[in-house]
Amino acid sequence: MPDPLLDAIGLKYIYRYGTRHVAVLDDVSFSLRSGESVAIIGPSGSGKSTLLNVLNGLLPPEAGELRIFGQSVQTLSQNDWAQLRREQIATLFQDGNLIPTLTVSRNIAFRANLAGLSENDGASLMERLGISDTAERYPDQLSGGQRQRAALACAFAMRPKLILADEPTGSLDYATAQRVTPLFFDAIRERDVGALIVTHNPELAERCDRIVELREGALRPWDSALSS
Repeated sequence: MPDPLLDAIGLKYIYRYGTRHVAVLDDVSFSLRSGESVAIIGPSGSGKSTLLNVLNGLLPPEAGELRIFGQSVQTLSQNDWAQLRREQIATLFQDGNLIPTLTVSRNIAFRANLAGLSENDGASLMERLGISDTAERYPDQLSGGQRQRAALACAFAMRPKLILADEPTGSLDYATAQRVTPLFFDAIRERDVGALIVTHNPELAERCDRIVELREGALRPWDSALSS
């Protein structure tokens, strides 16, 4: 069995508000392997987005151990993290995070080039995601759903090993989400990508290989009976 893409043991992160300290992540432990998708659920404010930011190097863990692609994060400089985010870790934010001065097709090409790829499959990705007609539009000319699909195309165009997604279908209407969600998981399997997905969408979560709940600072196996 291959080594995990991510291996976290007892991660902790504290927010400080004057003299008040809140351990939003207190004992987070889990592993994620290539080709595996894991959904993280939990109420707003439970620390799901904070966890993603720890895992992509934007926030340093206060304690615990985190290994990315077999390497301890303690040995990674900020330049190392920046390179990982350019080439191997794709983060999907709720707002799409597209470059406003570039068209959709150029956003996709830029992400691929940033990852060191001389060619990209942007045209086929846009076709599969149903946004071919937006190729020459700018982000402010797109609907929320179109921006979300363009962000998905950018993520897969860089051919990452790992995707960290914060509500990847949150801006899609129901019909579009029903069409795009299978494509998202097909791409994960085809490209052997590991995906960690924060979501409130039960249908999206149930498509993942595992569902875990962030509760009281730790990840627990999700018990649907307790949540109903």
